[in-house]
Amino acid sequence: MQFLNYYEILGVDRKATADEIKKAFRKLARKYHPDVSKEKDAEQRMKEVNEAYAVLSDPEKRAAYDQLGSGYQQGQEFRPPPDWDAGFEFSGKGFSSGEFSDFFSQLFGGIHGRGEDHHAKILLDIEDAFNGALRQISLRVPKMDSHGRVFLESRTLNVKIPKGVKEGQIIRLAGQGGQGDLLLEVHFRPHERYHVEGRDIRMTLPVAPWEAALGVVIPVDLPEGVLKIRMPAGAQSGKQLRVQGKGIPGNPPGDLLIEIQVVLPAADTPRAREIYETMARELAFDPRRRG
Repeated sequence: MQFLNYYEILGVDRKATADEIKKAFRKLARKYHPDVSKEKDAEQRMKEVNEAYAVLSDPEKRAAYDQLGSGYQQGQEFRPPPDWDAGFEFSGKGFSSGEFSDFFSQLFGGIHGRGEDHHAKILLDIEDAFNGALRQISLRVPKMDSHGRVFLESRTLNVKIPKGVKEGQIIRLAGQGGQGDLLLEVHFRPHERYHVEGRDIRMTLPVAPWEAALGVVIPVDLPEGVLKIRMPAGAQSGKQLRVQGKGIPGNPPGDLLIEIQVVLPAADTPRAREIYETMARELAFDPRRRG
C-alpha cells in the first residue's frame, strides 16, 4: 500500500490553518473538477484532492494522521504501525471509507461512530484480563485553536478493568464522552510469553531433549500463578498441549494452548561432544528415515 501525503496533495504546509486548507482545496477543485478540467488525469487527481481535504479539514482525522509522522514520502510503501490509533478519543460521527483509497481505509476504516458517544482504543496488559484492575488511562483529544490549527488535549481517567475482559470488548463509561458515553475498545499490548486468541492463551514452552523423550512435570508461570504441566514422553517440537479452563476467565473460560519447543544443548565442550557422539553410536537414530 502506498503512503498518501495529504499535505503535499493539497500543496500546503503541515502547520497550515483550517482556512489555508480550505482555500487550497477550492483552488484545486476548480482546476481538476471533471466537469470543467482539461487535465488528462483530472478525475484521479480530484479523488486525491477530495480525500486529502476530508482528512485535513477534520480535526480528529488530521490529528490522528499527523501522528504517523512526516518521514514518509508520497507513494512510498507503507503499513500502519500496530495500534497507531490507540489512545485517541474520537467523536461519535465516525469515519466513512466511502470511495476513498485503501490507504484511507487502512487508517480510518475501523473507526466507527456511535451516535453521541465518543470512542477510543486502549491498550492493556494481558494480566489485567485474568485479575481485573484499576488503571489510569490517558487519552488524547483533538481540538482546534482560534487560529484554525489542530492540537491535542490530554485527559486522564481512572478505569475499572473487569476480570475476564477480552480483545475487542467495549468498556462503557457513562457520561464521559461529550454529550454521551465514552466507549473504550480493549486491545492487549504484545507480551513476551503469551499470545491472545479470543479467550485462549497461546504460549511456547522450551524443553530439553531428555524432558521431551522421558516425559516430565514442568511448573509454568501464568498470570494466575504457577501451574504444573505434565508433558507426555516422546513429545516432539510442535506438539500442542491444551489445558482447559486456564485461559482468560469467562463463561466459559478460555484454554491454555502450549506448543512444545525442543531445545538442544550446545556441543561446545569436550564432555558435551562426547555425550552427543555416544548417542550417535548407541541410539542408531535416523530422523530422516521414513516408516
